[in-house]
Amino acid sequence: MADAAAEGYAGEITPQQAHEWMEAGDAVLVDVRTDAEREWVGFVPGALAVPWKQWPGMALNPGFDRAIRQAAEDGRRLMMLCRSGVRSIAAAQRATELGLTAYSITGGFEGVPDEHAQRGHKNGWRHAGLPWRQN
Repeated sequence: MADAAAEGYAGEITPQQAHEWMEAGDAVLVDVRTDAEREWVGFVPGALAVPWKQWPGMALNPGFDRAIRQAAEDGRRLMMLCRSGVRSIAAAQRATELGLTAYSITGGFEGVPDEHAQRGHKNGWRHAGLPWRQN
C-alpha cells in the first residue's frame, strides 16, 4: 500500500517499502538520476538505471518512455528513485500518463537536506540503511 495517494501517479512509498517490493519481485526499482549521480554518489544494486534527464544541459532522456514500458511489460509496478524525491515524482507522473503504475520513493536516494543543508541525515534510501554501493 502506498503511503499517500498523489495526483497524477500512484503515490509515495517509503524506501523500506520499495526495498520490500523489490526483494519480493513485486515491483521494479527505476533509478531516474543521471549516470554521473549514480557514479559519484552511489547506486542501488539491482535497480534499473533510466535517467529522467541527462547531461549536458539536463535534457529529457528521449529513451525514457521506451525503457520504462519495457521494465513494466510483465505488469509489475514501477518505483521511481531520484536524489531527493522530486524528479521521481515527474517520472512517476510520466509513467502514469503511459498507462503504467508508478510510485515515487519518499526522500529519494540521498534524502532531503537537514538544517545544515546536508543530505543523508533525514530520510531517503541511504539514511534507511538499505543496500547501496559506490564505485
